[in-house]
Amino acid sequence: MKDSPVNSLLKEFIQFEKRSSTSVYIQISQQIINAIQRGYLTSGTALPGTRIFGQLLQIHRNTAVAVYEELAAQGWVEIIANKGTFILVPEQKTASIKASSNQIDAINTYSKTTGFPFQTSFHLSSTQEISEAKFNINDGQPDLRLHSIHEFSKWFSASMKRKTLLSKWSQTSKIKNSVFENQLCNYLNATRGFYIQPNNLISTRSTEMSLYIISQLLIRKKDLVLVGHLSNYAANMIFQESGASIQTIPVDEYGLDIDYIRTHYTKGTIRCVYICTNRDYPTTASLSAERRLKLLELAKLYQFAIIEDDFDYDFQFEGSAMLPMASSDANGLVIYLGKLGQSLFPSFQVGFVVAPENLIVEAKNYLQMLDRQGDLIQEQMLSELISEGEIHRLLKKNIVIYKQRRDYTCECFKRHFKETVRFKKPTGGLAIWVEFQPSISLIQLAEEVAKLDVLLPKTILYQDKNTCAIRFGFGYLNEEEIEIVISKLKLAYDIIIK
Repeated sequence: MKDSPVNSLLKEFIQFEKRSSTSVYIQISQQIINAIQRGYLTSGTALPGTRIFGQLLQIHRNTAVAVYEELAAQGWVEIIANKGTFILVPEQKTASIKASSNQIDAINTYSKTTGFPFQTSFHLSSTQEISEAKFNINDGQPDLRLHSIHEFSKWFSASMKRKTLLSKWSQTSKIKNSVFENQLCNYLNATRGFYIQPNNLISTRSTEMSLYIISQLLIRKKDLVLVGHLSNYAANMIFQESGASIQTIPVDEYGLDIDYIRTHYTKGTIRCVYICTNRDYPTTASLSAERRLKLLELAKLYQFAIIEDDFDYDFQFEGSAMLPMASSDANGLVIYLGKLGQSLFPSFQVGFVVAPENLIVEAKNYLQMLDRQGDLIQEQMLSELISEGEIHRLLKKNIVIYKQRRDYTCECFKRHFKETVRFKKPTGGLAIWVEFQPSISLIQLAEEVAKLDVLLPKTILYQDKNTCAIRFGFGYLNEEEIEIVISKLKLAYDIIIK
């Protein structure tokens, strides 16, 4: 009996791990069900008695009894007293699984690789680092702890109860302009100096989605895209995936060097120039008013597009944020990308694009393919927060806190590092560009500070023969955490230079 075909089959394909969090009898039951579904054990097949079954798999007889009882409870076997246990195949409500070509020992695994070729892209490799460190330095993200859960739950609940929401979900065709589009348009006209209509605007899930859609519309293979030296790695990944040829332009304390573009490139060779409106990423240098005018003039002369990313407009500490170049663009040269709701939970934030109407029409067609459903609850809530002035109130409230954190971060770097680092206090944003003097190995610094329970991600390290700097995001940390992180950073620094 032990050498019967059924017994040999069971012994060959059943494998289990005694240390697994899943009970042994459940593991075995699942594998027998798998074999039945795949046709290896057919209806009416007799399974061995529990004693022999236990001997085959070297398990206790009570475990074997539990396996059969589990199978019977799910309707996969029938236990007949004094006769045995027999396979049942429940009525198939879906197509049965066929695996006749599979190896018998592969039925319990799922393939790690495809059986067909496809195009891979190293541009899309994840930059995320997994760490259990207590403290995490990022490139300048807001602190979610500043957000009132009570207020957000109240706003969300109120939006869900709006009777108009149900009618919007039931619409078979879209109205010309939604309430949200009108509210967002009015908000941008009031805060950023625009004179736009809703047909100049499209909202997306994020700035990254906005840039991806624009890149798909604007860029073809080998088109030349100019970015600042060091630049935004996330934007570069999107450009590269669109097939662009990326070249870097020098950046100094006045921002992107526009004269360099004029002297090194000719008309018709550039597809677009990517800039950050208020603060260059990662250096935080601001593009001067003079260079903004030069760039607009050059774009008109050379006939290229300007992609203007205003990712940190909301966080201005001194004076007023510079108005977007798009607000004074009369020639349709600038595509403006922004965010709304950076003082809200991430799920309530949106990205948006401001551009000439013909481009927005095409962008909406693309968005319809990617995100047909959208998020009506989010739009309803944001419309009300804009209308009631809550967006503005939250921003003003958080800016006071972030400005204090910026000042404290600068103080800590001066106190701990003295003359060994150089930085310029930014007028806004949630990150500081910190340069080390003399140069050190930033990878080694990250490794040493990791031993002190601090994650220093590779995406904020910038090192070449002329640069040794990090983009230190302070917004995510409170003052106590800033003190701890910078002191640990100094300990790691001291270990390296010894």
